[in-house]
Amino acid sequence: MDYSILFFLLSLLQVLSVGTTAPLPVEVVNLKSKVKWMAEQLVVRLEKDIQVPAGLTLSPPGDYLDGASSIVMVLEGYNSLISDTFDGVSQVKSDISSLTGYLDKWKQRHCSEQRPKPPLPGPLQDLQSQKEYIYTVSIEALMRVKEFLNQLLKNLDHLETC
Repeated sequence: MDYSILFFLLSLLQVLSVGTTAPLPVEVVNLKSKVKWMAEQLVVRLEKDIQVPAGLTLSPPGDYLDGASSIVMVLEGYNSLISDTFDGVSQVKSDISSLTGYLDKWKQRHCSEQRPKPPLPGPLQDLQSQKEYIYTVSIEALMRVKEFLNQLLKNLDHLETC
């Protein structure tokens, strides 16, 4: 057998296998649409229900988007840091869980390749090491969720990456 034919057949096999694991365009449009709606509703709820002390800012810069896996990891991480005793937060935590649950189910159905678990972003890692300051950590986690969702809304194409 000629090596060029073998190379061609292997290349064709790879193209076909990659092509069959990618979600259909309609499904991606539906995903983006649903995530956009859920994220917008959550940002509105955060602005309306959560009172952040005036002049409080975030530093260092926020978390980065690197596909559905990292989005789920970041949102779940912040959600776990928000105290249940913090006023007005139960619906926000529920909405974050709904969004991450939806993304996680979509990822399980459409992402055949398992990517290694991404490392925790710096700001999330820093907050997790300061859990004893419940009120402060909750406020910053809520602010980071809002910032992250606004970043996601501007970059919905990152949802296409597993």
